[in-house]
Amino acid sequence: MDVHWGHAQYLPLAWPFLAIFALALALLLIFIQVKILRFAYMRLGISSGWALALLAASLLGSYVNIPIAELGGDAFVEPGEITYFGMRYVVPEMVSEPGMILAINVGGGLIPTLLSLYLIVRRNFLGRALIATAVITVICHMLAEPVRGVGIALPIFVPPIAAALVAAIVSWEELAPLAYVGGSLGVLLGADILNLGLFPALGAPVASIGGAGTFDGIFVTGLLAVLLASLAQRGQPSS
Repeated sequence: MDVHWGHAQYLPLAWPFLAIFALALALLLIFIQVKILRFAYMRLGISSGWALALLAASLLGSYVNIPIAELGGDAFVEPGEITYFGMRYVVPEMVSEPGMILAINVGGGLIPTLLSLYLIVRRNFLGRALIATAVITVICHMLAEPVRGVGIALPIFVPPIAAALVAAIVSWEELAPLAYVGGSLGVLLGADILNLGLFPALGAPVASIGGAGTFDGIFVTGLLAVLLASLAQRGQPSS
């Protein structure tokens, strides 16, 4: 199997939207420096430095797709940009056409999964995490929409808002980490994994798990999880 590494690397969003995410991350850094979100990171169970590093790695890692396999597929959509729910997604250029490349996105797939597993083990809330993830998975699967040339797309703010509400119901004390875990894994499972069978018909040169139409929702979910802890749990004693 000849999987082309170079062809799988591209920015999942048009540059204005990545610039907005970068600005949000810069503002988050300012908040951290003045210690507004110090308590938030304590509630997540990781230091503020590591939290910022992971968020930055998620943004930068959105460019990196690790090829997994080659799939057959329909004729590819011409390279360019596609608008969905106000977001502009990039359709990458395919230099050669061996078939659709199935890949996992580092920023939107690999890092959120590893961080979610870390939080589950550290906070010891496997049962609650499974419940939150299951609910968000169902919601995302119902709302996920195949978009030719891009992949599976979701309205950007639905996953983080749903994750926050579900996490608050499941466990108020674990609101922030549950929102992150349920939102991140719920999007990956509900939008991408459960729709793998649709990928070959989408005409996208690269089908990226955690990339393109789902990366933005996962990244926003991560930012929201950090904010939730400081805003909703302010004044509670740290465990």
